[in-house]
Amino acid sequence: MELFQFNKEVGKKITKFDSDFIMSRIIQTEKPAHIGCMHLDKNGIIGHHQAVVPQILLILNGGGYVKGAEEEYLKVKSGDAVFWEKDEWHETKTDTGLTAIVIESEELEPSVIMPKEK
Repeated sequence: MELFQFNKEVGKKITKFDSDFIMSRIIQTEKPAHIGCMHLDKNGIIGHHQAVVPQILLILNGGGYVKGAEEEYLKVKSGDAVFWEKDEWHETKTDTGLTAIVIESEELEPSVIMPKEK
């Protein structure tokens, strides 16, 4: 399991076309990718399971805890991106609720685009 950031502090300011916003790149794939939005209510959990393909969990709102092969949970919050390799066992849980985007694809390599969590 690896942690990355996709918040505005690591993004790039875009001003082309009279725009004024920050773009945080997440991933680029040539092969198909499955993208979904997960809503975990208070005390929600994505149970301990094995990743079928590499996957990224992008925490949009709220916070919680994740673990991979390690026995210890890591705290995650809005702006964090969690990456699990294919076949890696993992779990996500929250006390207060969280909303996240999940991206699954055979060719995910977030370290090429996103900076690692410090």
